[in-house]
Amino acid sequence: MLLNAHYVALRVVSVRRAFALLFKRDTAERPVAEVVHIEDGRHLSYNFEDWTELSAFKKEFEPAGHDWIRTVRFDLVVPRIVRVLTFSKLPRQEVKFNRRNIFARDRNTCQYCGKRSPTTELSLDHVVPRSQGGSTTWENVVCACYTCNVKKGGRTPDQAGLHLIRSSVKPRRNPVIHVRLSDNRYASWKQFLDRAYWDVELT
Repeated sequence: MLLNAHYVALRVVSVRRAFALLFKRDTAERPVAEVVHIEDGRHLSYNFEDWTELSAFKKEFEPAGHDWIRTVRFDLVVPRIVRVLTFSKLPRQEVKFNRRNIFARDRNTCQYCGKRSPTTELSLDHVVPRSQGGSTTWENVVCACYTCNVKKGGRTPDQAGLHLIRSSVKPRRNPVIHVRLSDNRYASWKQFLDRAYWDVELT
């Protein structure tokens, strides 16, 4: 997760982008970003060199507790939080309308019968079928298991005797973030999510 100078969450970035920021220097040769590491409830800041030293320590004493990036000369712990040291305004970003985000919004759950399944066993359904003027939007597309999708066919839920378990809406934030937060490796992100009104975009 990338924070601005005021510890406000901006977006989720790739590991490659995170290390590029940590290694980068401004025109005065000052670092442009740092790692924010939470250990024993304390927020600790590390520049690239310090993070390299800490990684060597963790490699020796607790290698199984971290994800790693291997380089020619050393191994580095993948940081969970990187903070840019100059102020960045909160970006206004649209949540991408795609299959992954719809599955994440609906939590891989059929919106008609409530059964949770792997994405390979789910399909996307137009609540109001396109043949009846339904649009391809956040509000009209939901996850459905194959059984319910076949039962519904080209009809509305009312016509097919089905009912949505909840209304489909456009999410304010990227719903994939909730999937990540279920993993303990990303627990350090949680305290920053309520500090800003922002839309997370995976890059």
